[in-house]
Amino acid sequence: MFNEKARIFSLIDLTSLNATDSEASIEALCGKAVTQEGRVAAFCIYPRFIKTAVHALKNKSINIAVVANFPQGTETLQAVQQSIRQAIAEGANEIDAVFPYEKWMAGEREEAKDFVRHCKKTCGESVLLKVILETGALQTPGLIKTAAQDVIEAGADFIKTSTGKIEIGATLESAELMLGAIRNAKRVVGLKVSGGIRTLAQAQQYIELANRTMGKDWVTPHTFRIGTSRVLAG
Repeated sequence: MFNEKARIFSLIDLTSLNATDSEASIEALCGKAVTQEGRVAAFCIYPRFIKTAVHALKNKSINIAVVANFPQGTETLQAVQQSIRQAIAEGANEIDAVFPYEKWMAGEREEAKDFVRHCKKTCGESVLLKVILETGALQTPGLIKTAAQDVIEAGADFIKTSTGKIEIGATLESAELMLGAIRNAKRVVGLKVSGGIRTLAQAQQYIELANRTMGKDWVTPHTFRIGTSRVLAG
């Protein structure tokens, strides 16, 4: 019988991005990445914990996702590229980078798109680049839709709703706008929803939205992720 909880579990980017994170807390959370429901898609952390996660998840077939330009999106391109290179060298195979959304909103759109282009070039083809739009800051449908289109055009492998560090995280409305941009893309692009998703019921709402927009076979770990700080429990 199809197990919906196991399916959702396989879509999770298990996330710990707290000021209080330690090697011990990261190791403890790694222990929840594989359960009787299966394994999560990725483990998302700050760069300083890569080695801890790589060791704890050895032979578990779980990707290591690392944040960059996080959370404000205001670091220099050079600093972000160096952070990405170092993360990859230490074992990361996914990068969740914050789009310089404030710069983009101020009218510096080509520079913001160039940021994404250079980040993807630094990642190369084998490392997944997820670009965080911070839709709660963009707020209006027009800005969310256009930012999603720009980021896709610039080469992002995934577009992601939120950092989880401002008041407004993921919403069904923003996810629908982003899925519309993905549907119109000329290549395969994924969606990651994050920021305030804590229950199976919430996760299922986003999956159903993706099914309606993209078709029932579209949602897989290769195209859809759910960022959560804890395993969805109910």
